[in-house]
Amino acid sequence: MTRPPSAAQRRVIDAADPVTGRLRGTETQLAALVKRGLAFRHPRPPRDHFLTPAGHRIREAPEPEPVMVTQTYAPTGSGVFAARIGGEAAAGTGPARVREVHSAWQGLLEMRRMTNPDGATDRPCGWERTHLVQAAALALEAAGHRPADADAASAGYRVRATPQPEAVAVREPDPESLRACAATLEKAGWQVGEHTEPRTGSRYVLASPRRV
Repeated sequence: MTRPPSAAQRRVIDAADPVTGRLRGTETQLAALVKRGLAFRHPRPPRDHFLTPAGHRIREAPEPEPVMVTQTYAPTGSGVFAARIGGEAAAGTGPARVREVHSAWQGLLEMRRMTNPDGATDRPCGWERTHLVQAAALALEAAGHRPADADAASAGYRVRATPQPEAVAVREPDPESLRACAATLEKAGWQVGEHTEPRTGSRYVLASPRRV
């Protein structure tokens, strides 16, 4: 657990843009928030600062409260958010998780806008091409698809890396749910195709980030 932000830091957090989480403050204030995992600095000019999902939780809390920081995955690279790829132990699914996933997805769309040469948000950006599994999983979770739990026979999606460059495999035992996952990824800017495992005969979706 970490101590709550100072009053000055809380004012900066509370004043963040409600959708993108863009921050305004002094360099010292922003650097302190980055150090605590509550903000990140975008790598491209104008190098603005944005709230991480942990920062969004602080802003949404009625009272300052400690934030649990885990070394997992974040679209921002801050290490405070884990998109569910399927097969993990049961995780929270309540309103707080929904808000966290929504914030992460909005942050990823903002990253697309700022890093794609034409500012497009309808296709993946460079970060997603180097974090294929996490990016595809975030698109699915943000759209409301259910990830599989730790039980090998459980329903839900599972996103896994493949030997093919820039491609992930998405598996879901229910054929209709698998097609729905494919439709979500296609809408999120991925090229998708349904395939059959030669040895098992099970169907899966192969997805890769669209370039144009």
